[in-house]
Amino acid sequence: MKFELPRPVLSVLGLLIGFGLYALANRLAEPWQSLLIGALFALLGAAAWVYGRGERWIQVLGALLFAYGLVRAFWLH
Repeated sequence: MKFELPRPVLSVLGLLIGFGLYALANRLAEPWQSLLIGALFALLGAAAWVYGRGERWIQVLGALLFAYGLVRAFWLH
């Protein structure tokens, strides 16, 4: 038996976790703050890419989030 959460529940949980992690990462000193926030965006993009199999717009969004995460981590300080 496979357990799956409905998308609205999964979305709300994701937002709560994301805002919580973002708030914790903002407490760090630079450059760790930018690196961690960039890594969180990159992980979110990778997760969206995997989760969005069969839905091209979710995969495009995941690729954009992944690219933004890399840019934020290494070039936007």
